Amino acid sequence: MPDMSVPQRCPAGHGRDDRKTGAIAQDRVKLQDGAHGVASFEFARAILRSTGMKQAGLEGVNFAQKNPEHAAVIFLDGELHRRKRATIARFFTPKAVETRHMPVMVASADALLAEMRANGGACLDEMAWRLAVDVAGEIVGLTIGLTVRKRARLAKRLEGILERTQLALHKGFWRQLLDLRFQARIFAFHYLHVRPAMKARRKTPKDDIITHLVAEKYGALSILMECMTYAGAGMVTTREFITMVAWHLFERDDLRSRYLNGTADEQTAILEEVLRLEPVATLLYRAADSAVAERLPASVAAGARYAIDVRKTNTDEAAAGACPYALDPDRAANIKGGGAFLSFGDGAHRCPGAQVAMTETRIFIDHLFRVPGIKLTAAPRIGWNDALMSYELRGAMVACDPA
Repeated sequence: MPDMSVPQRCPAGHGRDDRKTGAIAQDRVKLQDGAHGVASFEFARAILRSTGMKQAGLEGVNFAQKNPEHAAVIFLDGELHRRKRATIARFFTPKAVETRHMPVMVASADALLAEMRANGGACLDEMAWRLAVDVAGEIVGLTIGLTVRKRARLAKRLEGILERTQLALHKGFWRQLLDLRFQARIFAFHYLHVRPAMKARRKTPKDDIITHLVAEKYGALSILMECMTYAGAGMVTTREFITMVAWHLFERDDLRSRYLNGTADEQTAILEEVLRLEPVATLLYRAADSAVAERLPASVAAGARYAIDVRKTNTDEAAAGACPYALDPDRAANIKGGGAFLSFGDGAHRCPGAQVAMTETRIFIDHLFRVPGIKLTAAPRIGWNDALMSYELRGAMVACDPA
């Protein structure tokens, strides 16, 4: 929690704006009709922590309300959400990250970078995507036992499925065509990946989420939805974040040197500051529950919908301190606050995989910049996903000394 009593000193370069996605976000961020925008850090945090606020704005929320037993945990609220989240908490503890997930992160990063060295270069965002699929897929239970080639196929299949986020932007024939292609990809994903994993876990349980869901007698539809939720939440955002961090470090010799010579905590501070400036998730929607009006934050009207603009709350000078658009790795220490601010959300729905994402990014970036001759040969193109209200970085090319 930021300490407002600490006097803030503007870092060198007063008025500097280090954001790479600031301009496109300003042009493209649009609130849903009827939602009140929130830019204050303190007010946003109060909303996210309130037990009187419910999830809103997500495609699956209405489905969850009608069929809570089939809903992924991200769409639920209240006691049911608390119980379901508690059952998966063990997969995201610091101990689990260190003992179970970190070896996967290291092995995947080393394999991807060895392939890059053999070829003399690679597409950075594609490597980031494959890493994210490897790590999240292992936690879920989709990639255990798969060869490198089959993991790459899974990554391409998931990438194609997630193109559905653009479906709402089309109409008529093209929308129908895209929907049919999405259904075909879902069918292939289920029968080539999810169903075999379920069958294998019934025979030989593992320490992964599919094993847990099978043991809890979740149906095939519920398990498929859980897998898709983790794909969207754990893979998409990590790809953009890894690419963004690398881009900043390629362009800042001082930051790159500090990162490579820093401890794990010092590296994490740099990552969190990049994420504060360039959050992948832009808008978090909450609705005030009129049934529990007495538990709502002050100034919140029962029944109202709020859109928390994470980019604005993270740069609220009252919380972030002076020069909020400058990338300052010492910011969190100076204000005695959490470096990522609201980039992972807050309250009951704070991203459970935050430490997983930070750790895999920290490891991959560290290994990447220790490759001999590593350099950025083509900066990524900045795109925008209007359905997700998030930026996309594509076409980042890196080269290195060949192995």
